[in-house]
Amino acid sequence: MLKAIILAAWAVAGVAGHAKLRLQGERAAQLQKEQEGPKHRLRVCNAYPYMTSLNVFIGRSTGLHRITTPAMAYKTCREFDEKIEAGDKIDFRFQEASAGTFVVGDLPNTDAVLMLVAFRHSSKSTAVAFESHVFANLMNAQIAVLDTYKSKDSKSKEFKSEIKIQDLEDATTSRSESLPLNSVVALNAGKYEIVLAGSDGATKSHTNLTVENRQSCVVIRCGVEPEQGRAYAQELMVYPVNPPSGGSAKSSARGCIGSSLTALLATFAVIFSAGAAA
Repeated sequence: MLKAIILAAWAVAGVAGHAKLRLQGERAAQLQKEQEGPKHRLRVCNAYPYMTSLNVFIGRSTGLHRITTPAMAYKTCREFDEKIEAGDKIDFRFQEASAGTFVVGDLPNTDAVLMLVAFRHSSKSTAVAFESHVFANLMNAQIAVLDTYKSKDSKSKEFKSEIKIQDLEDATTSRSESLPLNSVVALNAGKYEIVLAGSDGATKSHTNLTVENRQSCVVIRCGVEPEQGRAYAQELMVYPVNPPSGGSAKSSARGCIGSSLTALLATFAVIFSAGAAA
């Protein structure tokens, strides 16, 4: 009997010891994270309709260095591991021609994805315009929806297209909702189809999108119908393009809760201050 009590005491002591080690390990990891500070990832999307690819540079006191190798083609997004700090200058160039320079303002004190989207200013001007947004560190997936399409006739049917999110064709449900332009929506993990529909309801472009919790996505209507020069048809630009690794995402029919697909969160919030173009 005494032996059994001693063995039980050793077992309890062992569990307590493991728990103590685990707590110490978690505390050490938390302290290390606090010392390192929040992590900010830079995401750049090239929605500017042009045959020449876009290069991105970061300027600091140590000089100007390129972070795009290779350059970014039209309708592509890319994330960079570069550490972003307040005061950094982000320079955009088509070959040697500067498209614009941004100065990073105040950064959030939590982990976040910082996104910059380059697109054409108007159908008349070939100048480059920019939109910026910070994705908060939330449990749900987030989708930033941006309209960069430019048309010489703002009253045309092409200009009045809408972006919708809906269940996949093989899902057990057939829900469909409009995604508000220039906004951010929350979305449950799952597999969806993004559709660009014209004013007549006909599909202009479509693509699939797989999302996981805590993931930040972007959906952009891009293209231009210029007064002069080459036209680029309106299309959907979605990032990330490929399904996330791990295979944990469920189909849209099982991944959503309730009948609604999305919930409006916020409008775009500017986090960068524009500087003079070089």
